[in-house]
Amino acid sequence: MQRRTLLTAVVTALCAAGTVSPVLAQDGWPSKTIRFVVPYPPGGPTDLMARLLQGELTKRLGVAVIVDNKGGAGGNLGSADVAKQAPADGHTLLLAASGPMAVNPTLYRSMPFNPLTDLAPVIQISSFPLVLEVHPSLGVKNVKELIALAKQAKQGLSYASAGNGTPQHLAGELFNTQMGVDITHIPYKGAGPALNDVIGGQVGVMFDILGSSLPHIQSGKLLPLAVTSAKRTPQLPHVPTMAEAGVTGYEFGAWHGIAVRAGTPQPIVDKLNNTLNAIFKEPDFKAKWEAIGTPVVAGTAAAFGELIRRDTVRLGKVVKDSGATVD
Repeated sequence: MQRRTLLTAVVTALCAAGTVSPVLAQDGWPSKTIRFVVPYPPGGPTDLMARLLQGELTKRLGVAVIVDNKGGAGGNLGSADVAKQAPADGHTLLLAASGPMAVNPTLYRSMPFNPLTDLAPVIQISSFPLVLEVHPSLGVKNVKELIALAKQAKQGLSYASAGNGTPQHLAGELFNTQMGVDITHIPYKGAGPALNDVIGGQVGVMFDILGSSLPHIQSGKLLPLAVTSAKRTPQLPHVPTMAEAGVTGYEFGAWHGIAVRAGTPQPIVDKLNNTLNAIFKEPDFKAKWEAIGTPVVAGTAAAFGELIRRDTVRLGKVVKDSGATVD
């Protein structure tokens, strides 16, 4: 008993002095299975990213990592699970998407959590460009021709999205605003159904996350007109950026990151950040990651937090300008 009491006193004193990480004083982290919450159904790019990271995290942290898909309410359901229900001990991770983190606070009349105060950012993991694509039957070959067609009111041009407030929707609204056109928004319950109708020719236009549309572009079912990133993407090197296509000042993308519940001890956040940065430095993993359509981002928790705050304002304005709301 005396030896145990002395050891406890030494560890406490060293932690106070900054010599030993407080994580060690918390019986070692991680100490049990980690639940990795994806706030969307299986099969999409968000789910794919989690499953790519799952094995690497398991290997490096030494505990099982289980992906838990909790879709619903535009990503709010799963995000709120981590923000409000999970213990703040680092054993529940959230794959934090730009929708629930920065768009939904303006889009939804009532939010079940506050992304800025209820969650702690760990690291940004993606920056997906979107691609402006059309069905070949539309008969346009570039962005200027699409704008000209959209200004012919009798054409009744429309664009598909994965739903109100999704990146696909906001990219289209931003295009309408900047170009002075009125391409009608048709929201779907997910990117899959929207993409199917564009491929089938029922809807002529879509802004979509590159990873989802790339196979259909490569097969010739969809015609890409431009990417929404500041630079061309390696997956479509011959497709111009919006600026190169004549739309100055247009830049838009979807992003993802990892977050935990607010109040999680900082040493755990730091260890998670360091572990994920190390994973993204592995050449084989980096190649797999870039193959889904996003560059490796990584970086600090502070940088990810700043992105969330900045886009909450920027994307919130786009939502307000569009007039979209969800009860």
